[in-house]
Amino acid sequence: MAARMPALETFPPLRAWQRKALVEYLRRRGEDFTAVATPGAGKTTFALRIAAELLADGTVEAVTVVAPTEHLKAQWAESAARVGIQLDAAFRNADLHSSADFHGAVVTYAQVGMAPQVHRRRTMTRRTLVVLDEIHHAGDSRTWGDGVKAAFEPAVRRLMLTGTPFRSDDNPIPFVSYERGGDGLLRSRADSAYGYADALRDGVVRPVLFLAYSGETRWRTNAGEELAARLGEPMTQDLVAQAWRTALDPAGDWMPQVLRAADARLTVLREAGMPDAGGLVIATDQQTARSYAKLIEQVTGEKAAVVLSDDVGASARIATFAASEQRWLVAVRMVSEGVDIPRLAVGVYATSASTPLYFAQAIGRFVRARRPGETASVFLPSVPHLLGLASEMETERDHVLGKPKDREGFDDDLLERAQRDDQASGELEKRFAALSATAELDQVIFDGASFGTAAQAGTPEEEEYLGLPGLLTSEQVAALLSKRQAEQLAARRRRAGERSDEAAAPAAAPAPMSAAQRRVALRRQLNALVAAQHHRTGQPHGKIHAELRRLCGGPPSAQATIEQLEERIATVQTL
Repeated sequence: MAARMPALETFPPLRAWQRKALVEYLRRRGEDFTAVATPGAGKTTFALRIAAELLADGTVEAVTVVAPTEHLKAQWAESAARVGIQLDAAFRNADLHSSADFHGAVVTYAQVGMAPQVHRRRTMTRRTLVVLDEIHHAGDSRTWGDGVKAAFEPAVRRLMLTGTPFRSDDNPIPFVSYERGGDGLLRSRADSAYGYADALRDGVVRPVLFLAYSGETRWRTNAGEELAARLGEPMTQDLVAQAWRTALDPAGDWMPQVLRAADARLTVLREAGMPDAGGLVIATDQQTARSYAKLIEQVTGEKAAVVLSDDVGASARIATFAASEQRWLVAVRMVSEGVDIPRLAVGVYATSASTPLYFAQAIGRFVRARRPGETASVFLPSVPHLLGLASEMETERDHVLGKPKDREGFDDDLLERAQRDDQASGELEKRFAALSATAELDQVIFDGASFGTAAQAGTPEEEEYLGLPGLLTSEQVAALLSKRQAEQLAARRRRAGERSDEAAAPAAAPAPMSAAQRRVALRRQLNALVAAQHHRTGQPHGKIHAELRRLCGGPPSAQATIEQLEERIATVQTL
């Protein structure tokens, strides 16, 4: 018996962006449509509504969804079933066709790449809508891209979805439209775009606070030389890579201190209106993931769930964690993009991967809002490139073909190359032994601005930031951070005055500030001026910071040099 048609009246109400995109889709009635929407915005619901519309009016007879992972196949099938669309998540290439009980199937990009002709025949047999979820994966390899193109060219309709920045390579993505700009470069064109800034304004996603931790790191090179560096200070690529890895070493003090702070933040959220709030530690490999899980048990007294790979057991563990009130989940690299665990509200970014695409996928796990006022907190190493990505959460990126590529962050291969090449002394080698690492809160990044001054782990100053209320609007977050920063600075001035009185020494000229102290003071001054501009104009802090970057050039303020900060301060005073 053929599967029953879904009833449109049973669908949940659509959000404003979904309604607008649906109207645009139905108006165009074209073969291809690309929707870019931030994680948590509701791309799955949007796609299923389109599928129901096309099935109901007879435009298509079948639906094929292509997802990145096996876990997402099951998630798609469950979501579709709730609105009356039956998709076969167990379909294998050897099956050739789905049972008549289903409206279609869910497959992975890997499945399509292995046997594109199987999926081409299925597509040609019945008028088919193909939903390509996280379409940037079609550019992961030539086999996948060629397979997707060959398999789904005969489709009546193709709907491309993505929630993250497009790729940074030159692999064209099948069925995505590209337009040539004034600079001669081809850029991807979305038919519907709904970015993080839009979703934050509409209350669809949570505001994200990034708590960046620096600290002293020491390690020994293969040649026996001991080196030390402060995480977050300007240094060469190889030193950044090795200081970063040293901080993430489970045997050092940096990770236990950061995990303790993250768990304290999780407790605050649970006590302030999110009783089931969960935390996720994103690890680089299986060995460190297991070590982090042991650290969490030592710090909290509770076991953490561990997901090591996208295997059969991983889906069950993710589902169990999502439905439970367990505090912590540890995953290798990340719980796959699109995996829906709305209660995740605290993250620890303990991986070496940092391309814009990967970073956006990871942060997307924490932004799914369930009720007004929920916030997310992500703890990360104070690494310049990561700070830049955290400051640019609201930036929308297109896929650009033919643009000279800069090195974007460090994934594992880049880390290894950085430790071989670009040597500071010519003697640093790939293998090294981490000796020690300590952690201190360097700054809090929110809405493109940097707040706070250095605070040692475990001190009342750190607790002031960890104890921010868990239910706040974006405006309240910015106001509270500014207030906490002002209180922190006032307390330091009082302590300095008390020490001066006790010493009863003749007044002396203030000691010259170090470069680090000067940058903190300038960041503070810039934030105050941006806040004043916000109150005068009503423009968001992030938009004002972005305009200053456009006018003056340079990276976000968390990464900017003293000279760049001084130029922006002078510029904002003229706006």
